[in-house]
Amino acid sequence: MTVETGPEAQVAPPRQSSLSTAAARNLATTTKSTPQMQEISSRWLLRMLPWVKTKGGAYRVNRRLSYTVGDGRIEFVQDGPRVRVIPQELGELALLRGFEDVEVLTAIADRCVQRDFRPGEVLTERGAPAEQIHLIAHGRINQTSVGKYGDEVAVSVLADGDHLGENALLDADARWDYTATAETSGTLLTLSRADFASVVSAAPGLQAHLHGFSSLPLQRQNRHGEAEIAMSAGHTGEVTLPGAFVDYELKPREYELSVAQTVLKVHTRVADLYNGPMNQTEEQLRLTIEALRERQEHELINHPEFGLLHNADFKQRIQTHSGPPTPDDLDELLTRRRGTRLFLAHPRTIAAIGREWNHCGIYPETVELDGHQVPSWRGVPILPCNKIPISKENTSSILAMRLGEDNQGVIGLRQTGLPEEYEPGLSVRFMGISEQALMSYLVTTYYSAAILVPNALGVLENVQIARRRG
Repeated sequence: MTVETGPEAQVAPPRQSSLSTAAARNLATTTKSTPQMQEISSRWLLRMLPWVKTKGGAYRVNRRLSYTVGDGRIEFVQDGPRVRVIPQELGELALLRGFEDVEVLTAIADRCVQRDFRPGEVLTERGAPAEQIHLIAHGRINQTSVGKYGDEVAVSVLADGDHLGENALLDADARWDYTATAETSGTLLTLSRADFASVVSAAPGLQAHLHGFSSLPLQRQNRHGEAEIAMSAGHTGEVTLPGAFVDYELKPREYELSVAQTVLKVHTRVADLYNGPMNQTEEQLRLTIEALRERQEHELINHPEFGLLHNADFKQRIQTHSGPPTPDDLDELLTRRRGTRLFLAHPRTIAAIGREWNHCGIYPETVELDGHQVPSWRGVPILPCNKIPISKENTSSILAMRLGEDNQGVIGLRQTGLPEEYEPGLSVRFMGISEQALMSYLVTTYYSAAILVPNALGVLENVQIARRRG
């Protein structure tokens, strides 16, 4: 049997009886989205901060006179296995605050001896004589004491930049108030009382400074370090009432407005010929403003001069008890201030908080905020902020803050009523058309943030966000 395979035997394709979809699309109008941008986040910090109009470009925070000195974090430099304290950083110690003789500070730094420690190593014993100060370069140290009924109780957790035993440098009878045990391996620098005394004996300027420091405890102050307001209460009879006045800081801090700017350029041909159905200039401007607002929130968190992470009071910075963000850690952060309005954490940190809740069998309720259901702890919303950094060791921070001028909290600063204002605190100014037919627009926003009293903002530091093993 044979089969015809010639051209006359091939089946012809069916004849087209209507317009094809490919040809029809040439006459159709495509439905398009507006330009999308992955960088846009929820920006809860910008939404929740109460913004204060700042005339003159600066905001001055007046406070009661405070006698609190020092109590800062100390920084170190590492050269291979050797760790050294930066001499000027010794000014973060209370007894050296304000002393600026670099030569003497360098002599003190050179007397510090490096010591490496292992997990579980006991560094100080409660009640033992204290003869040196410990400066923690790296690692975590637990401080414990004896409770009322003889059991061991946790007092605090110290980490990089902290120190303990400062009173040992001047008090020959000093004893350790707590037992310090290393939770991790790490490095610290020790300075003995004898080495410190040898530097002091050769530095008359330091002697005068320490004499002035010794007089500070004689100043009457409240538990926050503020100058005390004399008063009498519970008295009977005709007693002489004390006179009083409220003293102020002589050099209050001023927050100057920072600026974020960019020049948006649009070709006139684009604006003339391709301006429908969407306005090209408006879309370019919208995305530019979104990027500017993202940068603004980043600066409010991370800027070294006014960023919240860098300006939180050191007494309001606490460490986690075990690494991950446990309910106990959130409770301690929450109870350090009245009227906490919100927690702020990186989304990955919030996921770590959820894992700890699940591990403990706790399922807190959500709260509604601006039409959104958000997780909360003790009724305080936990809001995401992807501007909070995560270290290479997978640690981050959680912020807790009170808000508003009336509450002596955290406030945002901005200048409104700007020329050609496009949004509150943001202006868009037409700069003209160049010889290349480019239209230019100057987009500007001014902003800052202020912490009215130290306990308005707290930070839980070194929060481990990696998953538990097993």
